[in-house]
Amino acid sequence: MFRSHTNGELSLKNLNEQVTLSGWVQTIRDKGFMIWIDLRDRYGITQLLLDEDRTSKELLETAKKLGREFVIKVEGTVIERTSKNPKIATGDVEILVENLIILNESQLPPFTIEDETDGGEELRMKYRYLDIRRNPVKDKLVFRHKMAQKVRNYLSEEGFIEVETPVLIKSTPEGARDFVVPSRMNPGQFYALPQSPQTFKQLLMVGGMDKYFQIVKCFRDEDLRADRQPEFTQIDCEMAFVEQEDIMNVFEGMTKVLLKDITGNEFGDFPRMTFADAMQKYGNDKPDIRFGMEFHELNDLTKGKDFKIFDDAELVVGINVEGIAEYTRKQIDELVNWVKRPQIGATGLVWIKFQNDGVVTSSVNKFYSEEDLKKITEEFGAKAGDLIFVMSGNADKVRTQLSALRMELGNRLGLRKGNEFAPLWVVDFPLLEFDEESGRYHAMHHPFTSPKTEDFHLLETDPGKARANAYDLVLNGNEIGGGSIRIFDRDLQSKMFDLLGFSKEEAEAQFGFLMNAFKYGAPPHGGLAFGFDRLVAILDGNEVIRDYIAFPKNNSGRDVMIDAPAAIADEQLDELELKLNLKA
Repeated sequence: MFRSHTNGELSLKNLNEQVTLSGWVQTIRDKGFMIWIDLRDRYGITQLLLDEDRTSKELLETAKKLGREFVIKVEGTVIERTSKNPKIATGDVEILVENLIILNESQLPPFTIEDETDGGEELRMKYRYLDIRRNPVKDKLVFRHKMAQKVRNYLSEEGFIEVETPVLIKSTPEGARDFVVPSRMNPGQFYALPQSPQTFKQLLMVGGMDKYFQIVKCFRDEDLRADRQPEFTQIDCEMAFVEQEDIMNVFEGMTKVLLKDITGNEFGDFPRMTFADAMQKYGNDKPDIRFGMEFHELNDLTKGKDFKIFDDAELVVGINVEGIAEYTRKQIDELVNWVKRPQIGATGLVWIKFQNDGVVTSSVNKFYSEEDLKKITEEFGAKAGDLIFVMSGNADKVRTQLSALRMELGNRLGLRKGNEFAPLWVVDFPLLEFDEESGRYHAMHHPFTSPKTEDFHLLETDPGKARANAYDLVLNGNEIGGGSIRIFDRDLQSKMFDLLGFSKEEAEAQFGFLMNAFKYGAPPHGGLAFGFDRLVAILDGNEVIRDYIAFPKNNSGRDVMIDAPAAIADEQLDELELKLNLKA
């Protein structure tokens, strides 16, 4: 027996018991005549004691050979500590060691296995198996497990059935790029890894499963932005004989349960906002409503004053930031430079200060009188001490740029607190978006999203104005889930493929199996998928998903621990009948 107890469970109630413990050596304190060892496992730390009055010389000599991260087994008696440690659960006791066996030695780790480590991120990812021993990482993985259990319990109680869908599927042209897998048994043909189980969960509804879910891996071969992973996890769900309200009620209920159980926060009905309002008020479709700074459009108040930058702009729009009118010119210039970065792409930033003495001044005083500026402050409902930022240009671009500034200011001013939560439904998305480069429509969500019933006629007359029967669940400025009512009518699905530019042959080749299934009595159905990694991170008060994934990739999509992706042997290429044609 390697252990009778874990290193996190012994207390004064175990006094004088004979115990066996195993784990890793955290620290050693050798006073010559007395040695203390902190022994660690997943559950906690127990202090071991060896002293020359009660411990054999041989045992002391063995203990002196120990180093950090040695794996050992000890047997001994639980005694009360003379100097207690209230910071750990086992801090009232220690083990008087009577036997010690070194199970495995360890080299000196490349970084300290402590809560506060000296290892950089790239180094810790290379030795992720060591990083997992640290409490901050271990606790996040345990937290993820608990979240998964709560999700499974909730959905099972709601009558959902967990069904696994295939990982090797068919490549489809919509969405991000697929990861493809060559087939040895079918030379020249390829599987794809699923970006989501979308068509399979629809087929499960055709199959009569009624309520399906799985916590499932998904894959997208896309250029990685901050905190994105090429493989990620969804809580994937589908329901039959439902409308939008049915689905939103079920998953709002699940989110409320998670928020209450995990964070202690109770919520009533989640607020709802249309896509159009979200874009107009916040500049994006996943607004963080924990703080204000709503957009105000200023075209009427700013044009016609001979300020060409505003006069020529499609949109002039601003935000009011409360209480920072004392910002220095240096601080404001730093924000101007921030929005000019290539990632944001703005050409500049106009500011208007409502000073504490009531005077209103601006970076464009040359063009606007104090009366003009006061009218702008009145539009915002600004008060003394506030600072207004204004941007202008192409409407879509400037909303995106101002939204980025709003979020940056929210971070800098401490308004985006990890222990505060603000859920929100965003609804009434456009069904389609027109791509100027390809000269055709693309699905805003995916090709199987149903238009709103009242917008069916627009598919014939003005497809760009049709709204999707779709909904996103937003939490703290992050989209944590999204879904839609699906098309279940073969003719309507065929019409959608036409609008998206598929030929009849392409539609049949890519989605013939789904269209055939619709011939046999497909029920009305819809669903929703949560981004599980992000949901876990946010409910734990963070936004970085990588820390909640056991073996994540870096920002280049590489696993630096196993050095993947990597070249394969020529013999494997021959088996697959593949030949490399790498570009220089």
